[in-house]
Amino acid sequence: MGLFPHLFRFFLTWWGAYVLGALDASMVFFLPFGIDAVVIYLSARNSMWFWLYPLLATAGSVTGAAVTYWIGYKGGELGLERLIPRNRLERFRQRVKKGGAAAMAVPALLPPPFPLTPLVLACGALNADRRIFFGTFVVMRLLRFGGEAILARIYGRGVLRMLESDSFQAVIIAFIVIAVIGTLISAVMLWRTTRQPRLRPA
Repeated sequence: MGLFPHLFRFFLTWWGAYVLGALDASMVFFLPFGIDAVVIYLSARNSMWFWLYPLLATAGSVTGAAVTYWIGYKGGELGLERLIPRNRLERFRQRVKKGGAAAMAVPALLPPPFPLTPLVLACGALNADRRIFFGTFVVMRLLRFGGEAILARIYGRGVLRMLESDSFQAVIIAFIVIAVIGTLISAVMLWRTTRQPRLRPA
C-alpha cells in the first residue's frame, strides 16, 4: 500500500469523504486538494460507486460552509474586518452588490489556492441570500467533484498508479506539511480574533 492510502485511510471511506468535505470548507482546517484527491482515489478504486463520492463530498462541503456562513453572520461586518484584509473585504462587498449571492458561490467550482472560506464568511456577514448562495454552491461543488469522479472512473488504473507513485508521495508529504502549518496559523488567527473585544457602536 502506498503512502497516500496509508495516511488518508481514515478518509478513504464513504463517511470519510463527507467529513473531509466538511473540514475543507471550515475556517480552521487547511489541506489544499485534500478532498479532491480523496474523491478521485475513491472513484478510481470503487468504480461502481463513483457517483456516490461527489454527493458525499458536496454534502460535507455544504455542512462546513453552513457553519462558516453562520460564524460570519453572527460576527457581522465588524467581526469580518478582523479576519479578512480590508481590501479583499471591500472586493467582496462590491461582488455581493453587483452579482448577488449566486456570484459569490460560483467560485466554489474553483480549486485551491482560491480562498473559499473568506468568501463564505463574507456572505454570512453581509447577509447574502442563503437560498441562492447555497443553491449555487451545491451546483458548483457537484460540477467540480462530479467531473473529477467521472475522469477517475474512466482512467481508474492510471489514476491509481499516479496516486501511488513515488513522485506523488513527495507531493503528499509537502501538502501535509502545508496543511499542518496552515491549520495552526488559521487556529491562532481565529483564537486571537475571538479574544479581541468587540467595538460597540456609539
